[in-house]
Amino acid sequence: MNPFNTISEHSFASDNNAGVHPQIMEALQQANRGHVVGYGDDPITQQAVKRIRAYFGAETEVFFVYSGTGANILALNAITHSFESVICAQTAHINVDECGAPEKVIGCKLIDIPTADGKLTPENIKPVLTGFDFEHHSQPRVISISQPTELGTVYSTEELAALRRLADDYNLLIHMDGARLANAAAAMNLTLADLSVRAGVDVLSFGGTKNGMMFGEAVLFFNRLPSAHVKYLRKQNMQLHSKMRFISCQFEAILRDDLWLINARHANKMARLLYERVKDLPGLEITQPLQTNALFVRLPKTVIDALRAEYFFYDWDEARNEVRWMCAFDTQKEHVEVFVQRLKELLAGK
Repeated sequence: MNPFNTISEHSFASDNNAGVHPQIMEALQQANRGHVVGYGDDPITQQAVKRIRAYFGAETEVFFVYSGTGANILALNAITHSFESVICAQTAHINVDECGAPEKVIGCKLIDIPTADGKLTPENIKPVLTGFDFEHHSQPRVISISQPTELGTVYSTEELAALRRLADDYNLLIHMDGARLANAAAAMNLTLADLSVRAGVDVLSFGGTKNGMMFGEAVLFFNRLPSAHVKYLRKQNMQLHSKMRFISCQFEAILRDDLWLINARHANKMARLLYERVKDLPGLEITQPLQTNALFVRLPKTVIDALRAEYFFYDWDEARNEVRWMCAFDTQKEHVEVFVQRLKELLAGK
């Protein structure tokens, strides 16, 4: 039975809409035994930190938080003063989908740069690198990038290296919103470290919720970046979870035996299948290259409305009739085929 009545049980709106992977649920059940010390002073959290350091390096500093917005705010708050600015793409999550939290909580200024593909480059950043040591201007301090971007595109290691060189030239730090870093690494056949610490990223918001976890993210500090004060900021920002084991056990489970990679590869594979099934349909235009698990398309408004009556998904640019379809770790071939068949019927006017 469909619990949503007129809306399909499986949506293509977001990997956030998926449930919890069975192995993660099992880890939560295993953690739900007995009493342990709260706020992270427990063996499960200590083991999860070790697991993360095995991926990213022994000197990685790890701070578990509730949410992606919480991770980004803690990361940026730790490395930015209120009189400094954060450079980001116009489409960045911190700019569009965090309700002004960076400006309100940190007080910093966001300098958002228009891009065609969601990616920052030295060429589009340099024009805003002005006003250094001029007390009337906000001081550029951080380049914040998303990997993959909110448009599903990925930064190559060469592009990341170019950003690192620019940051070094101007004494800037690099923050990475890695809410879907697993999907980027899977798509590029690279390690999580290749796309973060080894690429010169200073602070990483490392996501798990979009890849099969129930809740929780991690903020990782690299390159011996001072982080002694971060624990106080985490508490002030209301991101210190008292029963920390229920966040950390999920990271321990998703990083064990490369579950993160299995989940991400599957989501990417299903998005590729969806792409192959729709790319040649008349009346449909793909607007971004498919590189991870998100597909952006333009459709007639009547088709969008009719399809959304049966399948939940988001508008991306309503003025252009552009929508986003996203696959998750639990998307199956049958979900894609049924969705595409209905789409074909609507495009044909049936």
